[in-house]
Amino acid sequence: MEQKQVQSGHPKGLYVLFITEMWERFSYYGMRAIFVLFLTKALLYDKAFGSDIYGSYTGLVYLTPLIGGYMADRYWGNRKSIIVGGIMMALGQFLMFLAGSFYQNVDLARIIMMGGLTMLIIGNGFFKPNISTMVGQLYTKGDKRVDSAFTIFYMGINLGAFFAPLVCGYIGDTGDPGDFKWGFLAACFGMILSLILFISLKDKYIVTPEGAAIGGKPNRNIATSDIDTAKEVKTEFTNGQIMTWLGIEVGLFTLFMLLGQGIIGSFIFSLSIAAPGFIISDRSLTKVEKQRIWVIYIVAFFVIFFWAAFEQAGAALTFFAAEQTDRTLFGNEIPASYFQSVNAVAIVIFAGVFVALWGFLGKRNREPASPYKQAIGLFLLALGYVVIAAGVKGIDPSTKVSMMWLLGLYVIHTFGELCLSPIGLSMVNKLAPVKFASLLMGVWFLSTASANKFAGTLSSYYPETMLVVSAVEKQQTEKAIEICPKLDKAEDINGTKYVSIDLINLDGIKDKVVKEDVVKNIFANSVIKEKSFIGYKINDLYSFFMLFVVMAGVASVILFFLSKKLLAMMNGVR
Repeated sequence: MEQKQVQSGHPKGLYVLFITEMWERFSYYGMRAIFVLFLTKALLYDKAFGSDIYGSYTGLVYLTPLIGGYMADRYWGNRKSIIVGGIMMALGQFLMFLAGSFYQNVDLARIIMMGGLTMLIIGNGFFKPNISTMVGQLYTKGDKRVDSAFTIFYMGINLGAFFAPLVCGYIGDTGDPGDFKWGFLAACFGMILSLILFISLKDKYIVTPEGAAIGGKPNRNIATSDIDTAKEVKTEFTNGQIMTWLGIEVGLFTLFMLLGQGIIGSFIFSLSIAAPGFIISDRSLTKVEKQRIWVIYIVAFFVIFFWAAFEQAGAALTFFAAEQTDRTLFGNEIPASYFQSVNAVAIVIFAGVFVALWGFLGKRNREPASPYKQAIGLFLLALGYVVIAAGVKGIDPSTKVSMMWLLGLYVIHTFGELCLSPIGLSMVNKLAPVKFASLLMGVWFLSTASANKFAGTLSSYYPETMLVVSAVEKQQTEKAIEICPKLDKAEDINGTKYVSIDLINLDGIKDKVVKEDVVKNIFANSVIKEKSFIGYKINDLYSFFMLFVVMAGVASVILFFLSKKLLAMMNGVR
């Protein structure tokens, strides 16, 4: 009776991994919540330079799981990789605390900070793919609970993501630049707690259904059920193959550099092509294994479009929340940053609903296969942008719309995320050959790294409101305040000098009536700078948001019609 109960629920090891990942994500999102503020308010970097550092950091965070996955598969195993990664991240957060402590000595703080970021980037690479891989290993092959397990695990990620900005932001972002260090220290404590829980509970609970320890050995030494368990599973790469793919990587890197993607962008994009090609060239792979890996690659390609649009939350949608969303609630104005918690809260609320939904459909053999779920996720993403596009159609740059449009987008995007992200982790786990389990999980995260860089490119097309310089100068004279200190940045458009609204500073106007009058007058002398993305013209918010409707919608339709073929290539795995 007891065994039957265990089979109908989830193993306790899942909840150990849940709590371990929750505190690690608390550490990551807590630091991320105050990082750019630290750069601009404590180290006094300008926003462009601070954003560049931030973008490079988040891109590389999703790149290093490829290295960590390889080390786990070849040498260390999952457990050792997680512990090493956790220690490095805790040390990285402590270095960020030291950087915050010496913020007045900018040169010293910058050196310490770069050391901290390096430790965080590398440590995350060892931690992230390996803990995700272990979730699937708690179950036997074909167990229908795996998708639900990854959804529960994903809820832990978002629980940490919800509390982190509230805690680290509360004690770190106080208005005093000397307090940022306490936010970083809280993130450090979160990582230490994650490590303590994992180390103390792993031996008892993180085991297979048969009771064997999970993740203690490199995955290359673990046989699949299709191969004699006494035989070591080996990879077969010749020196020629290695040199060929290194050459391809160098060539692609050079090409992306010539296309203006920068060093980090070129490295991420070139590796996103070369690394998957190298893996699938392994001659020890069977035909079935290669087909399953191709499914991972194809779906990962479509996932790039999902995350590139979804991650506008940290850029374009934040601009929208700050500039054109009416954030007044009960007489008080909600900070634009608060909207970042909507997704995490919605994940926690609705993850259980999706677990129940997949379980309900699974019992009736009507649960959609993974590729179909991914297509549904992309469709919901497009639908979210349809909602906000409808809300902004026809409005001018000075008009603020109800926050319900933005809240609606975030909730619908959460539904899309629940269809795509945890299901994607589950799909990689089910399709990847055991010897490449963590490495292919790293490839999956590599697609997210590419998406984050692509998201930055797309966010640069956010409609830019340009104001006539003469009108701005007039306002400065009349109100005797400096609302635009960088008029030298003015741009000539059709013979008239304009300055970007991003350079306008209204913080010095305390009187609400005066501020509204200034805004009304300068916006009366504004134009939208027209931009073009692959021939698609963007000249207002509606056309900008419709870009994502088209991009995600087309990707959704193509993936949906490909799903039948992908399902055949999965060779029985659902």
